[in-house]
Amino acid sequence: HLEQPILPPLAAGWRNRRKSQHFAHYRSAAQELAEVIDIDPWLIDPVFRRCQGIDFMRSEGRECLVANVDAVLAITRERYGHYGIRQRPFVIVKADAGTYGMGIMTAYSGEEFLDLNRKERTRMAKGKEGLPVSDVFIQEGVYTFEQTAQEAVAEPVVYMIGQQVLGGFYRVHTERGRDENLNAPGAHFEPMAFGQTCVVPCRKSPPDAPVNRYYAYGVIARLALVAAAREMADWRIQDAQETGQ
Repeated sequence: HLEQPILPPLAAGWRNRRKSQHFAHYRSAAQELAEVIDIDPWLIDPVFRRCQGIDFMRSEGRECLVANVDAVLAITRERYGHYGIRQRPFVIVKADAGTYGMGIMTAYSGEEFLDLNRKERTRMAKGKEGLPVSDVFIQEGVYTFEQTAQEAVAEPVVYMIGQQVLGGFYRVHTERGRDENLNAPGAHFEPMAFGQTCVVPCRKSPPDAPVNRYYAYGVIARLALVAAAREMADWRIQDAQETGQ
């Protein structure tokens, strides 16, 4: 009889996981770090909300969407004003379960969900393999500011093994804007070359120097790893309760 541990466990797949659960743990970790280094936690923790019982095809649950989209935008708008950020706040709305880049919408106002056309409702109503979407994750949008030499929008993706940041790549999309989801057909990937270890920031270099940007990306990656580890602990407790072990 062979026993083979699987990490992460199968129960931690997107069939069971929810973005709202992950980001609740991420928020806790980000707030702990922000308190230690004395910064505004908003700088590393995008605002989010969750709506349940949504049926896009029947236009059910729209009130929750409108209210929570506007709530996230209001908080973001206040923070933008505080820091002198001139961009217009937006949100990303997607299924709370895994979407694989499907069923994602950018919105600048809750009112946009009062008059979705049929094509938009159909696109938002189902996720991967046609599974219906009923729980929706609403997250503060963060403008993508990096570009390739060809001026295509590029967002960083960081890879880790254990607790170590090893490197990453850029997800690039030539037909998407700074406020759109880049995980979509037509995207391609370009290497992110870590010329230095980026374990600590370089005080001799400007904040936007590659070594310092990559260090900042690594900090966020570590926070996400802590959040994922806490998620896993929840799953182990739940699994033990269900199996009686």
